[in-house]
Amino acid sequence: MTLTQGHRHEAIKAKELVEHARGKACIADSGYSSAEIIEAIRAKGMKAVIAANPTHRGRPRLDRKLYALRYMIECSFHGLKRCRAVATRYEKTATNYLAIVHVACMLAWLN
Repeated sequence: MTLTQGHRHEAIKAKELVEHARGKACIADSGYSSAEIIEAIRAKGMKAVIAANPTHRGRPRLDRKLYALRYMIECSFHGLKRCRAVATRYEKTATNYLAIVHVACMLAWLN
């Protein structure tokens, strides 16, 4: 798990996350549809399953069956945000906030 600054988009860490990724496909939403992120995914030998931003021209075809699996991740984030301390980010330091997120993940896993 990686944290970004609160005012920055998480796509700034995409290349770092792709370096550690394993598998046959990388599934992401349209926020990650930049050419350099897709190229990094393909360089790892994975299939990029990313919905193209509607403003981009020449949008590639999307594997809808694989993209539907992204729903499980969205549900996981929704469950984490039910924990008030995670959703509102009471903790000001990144270390403390990451610890709260880890505890919330453990509680979700135990339930």
